[in-house]
Amino acid sequence: MAAPGCGALGLRSRGPGQCSGGLVTLVSKLFCSAAVSSKSLTAQQLAERLRAQKQEQKTKKEPVPTHPVQRRVRELVRFTQQLQRVHPNVLAKALSRGILHQDKDLVVINKPYGLPVHGGPGVQLCISDVLPILAKILRGHKAEPLHLCHRLDKETTGVMVLAWEKEVAHQVQELFRTRQVTKKYRAITVRVPVPSAGVVDIPIVEKEVQGQQQHHKMTLSPSYRMDKGKMVKVRSSRIAHVAVTQYRVLSSTLSSAFLELQPITGIKHQLRVHLSFGLDCPILGDHKYSDWNKLAPQKLPVGTLKKLGLEQSKARHIPLHLHARQLILPALGSRKEELNLVCKLPRFFVRSLRRLGLEMPNQDENGDNEARHLGAQ
Repeated sequence: MAAPGCGALGLRSRGPGQCSGGLVTLVSKLFCSAAVSSKSLTAQQLAERLRAQKQEQKTKKEPVPTHPVQRRVRELVRFTQQLQRVHPNVLAKALSRGILHQDKDLVVINKPYGLPVHGGPGVQLCISDVLPILAKILRGHKAEPLHLCHRLDKETTGVMVLAWEKEVAHQVQELFRTRQVTKKYRAITVRVPVPSAGVVDIPIVEKEVQGQQQHHKMTLSPSYRMDKGKMVKVRSSRIAHVAVTQYRVLSSTLSSAFLELQPITGIKHQLRVHLSFGLDCPILGDHKYSDWNKLAPQKLPVGTLKKLGLEQSKARHIPLHLHARQLILPALGSRKEELNLVCKLPRFFVRSLRRLGLEMPNQDENGDNEARHLGAQ
């Protein structure tokens, strides 16, 4: 008598205000098999079967690509989307496994790619959301939430400082504001800067970009311009910000370079603007600042695309290759010595270096292994 009853269950689930879909049918089938079987299923076993069947259906829908370019694209798409599907508890645990430094005042984490620091429109998950959970993982359920000391762009990876007390957070923020913190970044650029080392000292201002896609971008607001072959000083914009960036090329090929960047100031998107509009060498994967007039996937040379194993139509999946590698904090509170914080390159960055034929200095080597240890993606 069990089998007819099970069949009826599947039919009765499809009524007038019903949900006529697969989940009810799937559950019905599971109950049918359970009824026919001599052993009764527990709730846990039923859930496991549901998950297994859903995974099986998903696998059937997504066949493994055979073409190398298609495999590379799928790898990049999964990479850029993975953090949008993570539960806050899972993210907090991942951050706790990748802690670079911890003492009674500070916690220093390795910020993953694609994770915004603050919430906003369309943001499902951000670092500030998981700070209470991270604090409880580190100090128990009675721990107060950690506090942000500074910010990094959503697409930037690397060293990020948190504080246990709000007062300490304010002290660290003041160190950043007064430029007492040494910051060093790593970046891969499209094209090679000339000269190979120097200082970009050009103010930056935010402007609206007119066109089909109206949007705002940071851009250069130079204090000088060329007039009939002569350098002429121009009136500076009142809303422009002083912006200074030191850079040097660590290694290069004909079409790309691996750079060390040291921002002296801390203006929004400063490194990206100075490299793209100041040196004409946009950061690999910078789809916002590679072209002033539009928001579009970065256009890459054919040789670069070939090395990366991609076609131009799939370039939009390339992540921004900008990594906050090092912070040096001066003595603070009871700590009498400066704190040197270093974070190895993430795996995707190291892979791109190898694909492009760019060499890593000794201090950056083994970044892939270290990144795996730190949980960087």
